[in-house]
Amino acid sequence: MNIQTGEPERTLTHAEAAEALALLRHWAGQVSEEEVAALDPLVSRLVPGRELSNYPALARAYPEEFEVDETYKASMPDLQNGPSSLIKGAKRAIQHVGISNFRLPIRFHRRDGDDLTLETSVTGTVSLEAEKKGINMSRIMRTFYKHAEKTFSFEVIDAALDAYKTDLESFDARIMMRTSFPMKVDSLRSGLSGYQYYDIALELIEADGVRKKIVHLDYVYSSTCPCSLELSEHARQFRGQLATPHSQRSVARVSVEMAQDADILWFEDLIDMCRAAVPTETQVMVKREDEQAFAELNAANPIFVEDAARLFAETFQADKRITDYRVIASHQESLHSHDAVSVLTEGSTFDAESLDPRLFATLFHVG
Repeated sequence: MNIQTGEPERTLTHAEAAEALALLRHWAGQVSEEEVAALDPLVSRLVPGRELSNYPALARAYPEEFEVDETYKASMPDLQNGPSSLIKGAKRAIQHVGISNFRLPIRFHRRDGDDLTLETSVTGTVSLEAEKKGINMSRIMRTFYKHAEKTFSFEVIDAALDAYKTDLESFDARIMMRTSFPMKVDSLRSGLSGYQYYDIALELIEADGVRKKIVHLDYVYSSTCPCSLELSEHARQFRGQLATPHSQRSVARVSVEMAQDADILWFEDLIDMCRAAVPTETQVMVKREDEQAFAELNAANPIFVEDAARLFAETFQADKRITDYRVIASHQESLHSHDAVSVLTEGSTFDAESLDPRLFATLFHVG
């Protein structure tokens, strides 16, 4: 077959194309699949017997030298960020879409002036308009990483949220950072001390142009039933019968919204407020004198779950740095086969008619 390279404008004839096809088929039938794939994977369909194959032979070696340029990048499919015609289901706005629990070490300020680096779980979401197919999920992480080397405060999260909205072209956005915060706690009488770990989360929300700063904390304490205490004392007094009141490990999940332009509400401040409201916090380092002291402390502070919610509320109401708040308390009964629970909210931020069906099941402290 003669190919006239000097005549680029000439149209090849059907006979020449058939001759070229026969030559290509002949070659493809004599060489290995790897050689065919190296030329063009589609050539494998020209080999007799493979005409209907939907899976041509592909190159198997990883292309170490391949580099992505802008032209190649532009040719790549992007279904998640495609047009509205690709939307499945109702074309409705989505309030929150993003990623949850990407983890990295974050440096936090402490009240005493030191910084502390903690492994932190980050959740980042944005709103999605009804006519948009989806968002670029990885962009959330990339945006957050631009700020991850800074010592975190609400001001830094503010900047990260601004970047979220710009990079993902969204109206509303949310960032939540969850960590386990250590704080050294003294024993009641022995003079020992140890680290108590508190599950804490920072949340920054922007909706309809309004930003809210929220701190969440799980506070773990002991609750002695006032009724059981009185019945035990009755048995001692009237019948000389030894009896002990029931008490149990309890958890209060408190959430507080910080007032705009308020002074800093340190993690340690919120922990101290909870401890002032309900002083029977579970202990870290305990000798015999501490155990006795804890029994006396519980007897001095018997508490129903309703009492706990109101005591936390009283403390939060007295602090000008706090506006809206929510208290979810769970007393995990040692008497009953069920728990005693209560929910108290202040303000519209946490007001909700419906609860997560498994909300209270998450209020367990695993030692």
